[in-house]
Amino acid sequence: MASTTIETTHAGIGLAPVADAFSGTVNSDVFSMENYGLITFYVHWGVGTTGTTLITVQACDDFTPTTTSAKAFSYKIVTSPDTQGALQAATSSGFTTTAGSNQIYQIEVEAAALGSDGPCVRLNCVEQANAALLGGIIAIQSQPRYAHDQTVVSSS
Repeated sequence: MASTTIETTHAGIGLAPVADAFSGTVNSDVFSMENYGLITFYVHWGVGTTGTTLITVQACDDFTPTTTSAKAFSYKIVTSPDTQGALQAATSSGFTTTAGSNQIYQIEVEAAALGSDGPCVRLNCVEQANAALLGGIIAIQSQPRYAHDQTVVSSS
């Protein structure tokens, strides 16, 4: 039987949804890329018509992180209900989101792009237009280094 997407990816909460998710400077959780070739961050919000955020990708040397380094990446926007934007290339300076409700930004980072500044990665979000955005960040790691089920089965 062929592996399913659920079996070959690893999902994580980068930032739990909250009413003013990107107020000030907010960092996602740090994810190790040692066993994955790609991570896709899903930055999403529902309510928030005027707030904007500068998003950058940071390679991290560990989970603290002790040292970070901004990296180039690819992204696209999805607007309500299912309007797909074009794939964009962002420099290490990142990009600023567009004001408006009901948005998803898909941000892809290849493990190889982290170079010697890795092996970990996170998103750095800096509020540009001060207005609440009800949202969060989900991270999906894919292209596993080892071909086995990436899900964790809990035992009782």
